[in-house]
Amino acid sequence: MSLAHLATRATFAAFVAAVNVPASLDAQALPIPTDNQRLRAALDTIKAQEAWTVSQQLSLCEIAAPPYKEAARAAEYRRRLQALGITGVHVDSVGNVIAERRGTGNGPTVLIEGHLDTVFPEGTDVRVKRNGTMLAGPGIGDDCRGLAVVLSVARAFQRANVQTAGTVYFVGDVGEEGQGNLRGTRYLFANSLKGRIDYFISVDGIGLDLKHHGVGSKRYRVTYKGPGGHSYGAFGIPNPIHALGRAIAQIADVQVPASPKTTFNVGVISGGTSVNSIPFSGVMDVDMRSETADALDALDKQVLKILAGALDAENDRWTRQTGARAERAKLSLVIDTIGIRPANSTQTDSSRIVATALAAGRVLGFRPKSGASSTDANVPMSLGVPAITIDGGGVGTGAHSLGETYDDGPTGWLGPQWAALIVAALAGVR
Repeated sequence: MSLAHLATRATFAAFVAAVNVPASLDAQALPIPTDNQRLRAALDTIKAQEAWTVSQQLSLCEIAAPPYKEAARAAEYRRRLQALGITGVHVDSVGNVIAERRGTGNGPTVLIEGHLDTVFPEGTDVRVKRNGTMLAGPGIGDDCRGLAVVLSVARAFQRANVQTAGTVYFVGDVGEEGQGNLRGTRYLFANSLKGRIDYFISVDGIGLDLKHHGVGSKRYRVTYKGPGGHSYGAFGIPNPIHALGRAIAQIADVQVPASPKTTFNVGVISGGTSVNSIPFSGVMDVDMRSETADALDALDKQVLKILAGALDAENDRWTRQTGARAERAKLSLVIDTIGIRPANSTQTDSSRIVATALAAGRVLGFRPKSGASSTDANVPMSLGVPAITIDGGGVGTGAHSLGETYDDGPTGWLGPQWAALIVAALAGVR
């Protein structure tokens, strides 16, 4: 059912009856204001400006934004928001770009954001290649699409003069990926916008799915340390990389539950200086994730036990054989936390923000699939602030790879339209 059809139906209630949305879900959802002429004009603008939206996506993606070095992209994002005529656009102390579009009354405050950073290190070739409607380049979907969707909604609201009762913040935040550890969003809720946000929407990824469970994670940098020495002359002392290997082998054999989905990964290993040297260190980065805090904690305890056991096994193996020599060269273990994301689900399928997002999708003619993810929304969820993550439309492949792709296809504009409807319903339109 198209929005044009909805315009003749007067109210969301009529639409609910037409598609047989469960009454319990309808009761939780805020009305989708399809009878508001300015909002309808904004949705038409979004569809008409999709080529502009894609051009924003492409050009932003060609501004490198490696971890902790998002400043150049942030400066350009600020300029583009200012160019839309939104007042009070600024960059906060950690680098988040914040644009405040004030409401006309006392409605709820809504924040919609995409993240500025990528997973790709400094020096990565970020040029985007185009082949018809297909775009290929690092970060083109995650999260250049999200940044472009936020701009598209802001531009459409400005052009159609949509008036919301509540204030809407349009944000490009830093530090979502990897070791950024959600630092931008953490700062928003602890400092820049502390106590101001009633609803939080992250636009992260491509497609038309909804995420309302926060996948928690614990990430460690594990280092086994020793004095090292010559591979022949010092043979008989504990080897940090051997200890590392013992730990990796045991981690690889860990059994985790399929539900709640729980995962582990050793993603980076390093150490050593030459083939004929016993290394003085062996290092690995370990990632653990789960949809529930209990399952994540259980996995964490198991992995920590393995790490300590590998240390003891490597030390004991050589002490038994070479005695005092190995005793003097015993290894030590250092575990540094490089990222903790809370596992949380403060919303269920019947909660207001989730029900409203699902209803908005149905208004546009699609039924979003719901699930879990690890995004900026984890932070507000852990604080009890209603939060969701939505996709930005289109299709694609290869997130976090150099060959990442995005294809706008014939209906890419549904992503920003969906975001606009959710924002309008939550903030309230006048």
